Amino acid sequence: MSESIKRVVLAYSGGLDTSVILKWLQVTYGCEVVTFTADLGQGEELEPARAKAELMGIRPEHIFIDDLREEFVRDFVFPMMRANARYEGDYLLGTSIARPLISKRLVEIAKETGADAVAHGATGKGNDQVRFELSCYALNPDIKVIAPWREWELTSRTALIDFAEKNQIPVPKDKRGESPFSTDANLLHTSSEGKVLEDPWEETPDYVYSRTVNPEDAPDAPEYITVDFEKGDGVALNGQAMSPAALLAALNDLGRKHGIGRLDLVENRFVGMKSRGMYETPGGEIYARAHRGIESITLDRGAAHLKDELMPKYAELIYNGFWFAPEREMLQAAIDHSQAKVSGTVRVKLYKGSASVVGRKSPHSLYSERHVTFEDDAGAYDQKDAAGFIKLNALRLKLLAKRDR
Repeated sequence: MSESIKRVVLAYSGGLDTSVILKWLQVTYGCEVVTFTADLGQGEELEPARAKAELMGIRPEHIFIDDLREEFVRDFVFPMMRANARYEGDYLLGTSIARPLISKRLVEIAKETGADAVAHGATGKGNDQVRFELSCYALNPDIKVIAPWREWELTSRTALIDFAEKNQIPVPKDKRGESPFSTDANLLHTSSEGKVLEDPWEETPDYVYSRTVNPEDAPDAPEYITVDFEKGDGVALNGQAMSPAALLAALNDLGRKHGIGRLDLVENRFVGMKSRGMYETPGGEIYARAHRGIESITLDRGAAHLKDELMPKYAELIYNGFWFAPEREMLQAAIDHSQAKVSGTVRVKLYKGSASVVGRKSPHSLYSERHVTFEDDAGAYDQKDAAGFIKLNALRLKLLAKRDR
């Protein structure tokens, strides 16, 4: 095993788990380790990861800390949002959509540094191991993937700490106790799972939430904002042009203030089990509502309904780790084609946990006030036409009723 691996690129956060993995790779495989830390807008200081990697003997040229926030939102989050994707009707896929980008960079760095393997810290019970590895293999079928949690015998936090202490790996004081829950964060969301959240009957304790105020404590007055879209992507907030990452960050601030985007979910993992998680997606929830708002006046009924039929499959592909699969790319092509005229402005009301679309306008609007008015429509619509329409649609129902009477 150890003879076949000379250099490995590790997805590295600088935390206890990945620091133990770093040393474990060196000891178990006798290999050189390259660390890769992705800035996806998780809101943490990342330079300590560099210092810790250097402390553990990683050469400075083999420490990669990349700011991927713009690429993350532009090339992954926004394409997903064009589909209005929600896994099992609720989850905005904040963790799922980050994994293909991390995997992409892992494979790129492996090529740049001449590494023959990549490694991740996902456990053998979760979805992330599948997402990382499917993405890596799709991008480089010859890459080797090392998943320490499926190989080692360090099955508890106590064992991890013991290994760290034996190998002179610094262990922060706050990591010595049992963590009340685990989290994952990026610019789109924060997820929390495990421990205090494992009983699906128990309400999520308020201290678990980190990205949103309690809606009960949110401002008593609503706030109105506008989001501008061009071809299905957000381009401005309150008339101010913004890059994708800047727009999502600004919406996150608004969502935090108004307690928007909390989700308590029991979901079906791809690996077979159900899990309970708490998700906070403040800016993403506002953005998703606004996007559907602009689609409501710019998409034809047939296109809109077909998109809604395709969405569950598309969301499931992302959740299960098939971002780089041809079927996801095929669906993306159809979704992107639908967005050609999805441009305009949406007004959203933010109030105590809710983001409600209250106005929408577009130069490509299909909404015709003349056709729907209760006043004189000046001949835009002949109500007599409805009689034939109803008779034709009722024909098969009448025939069925006569047969079965």
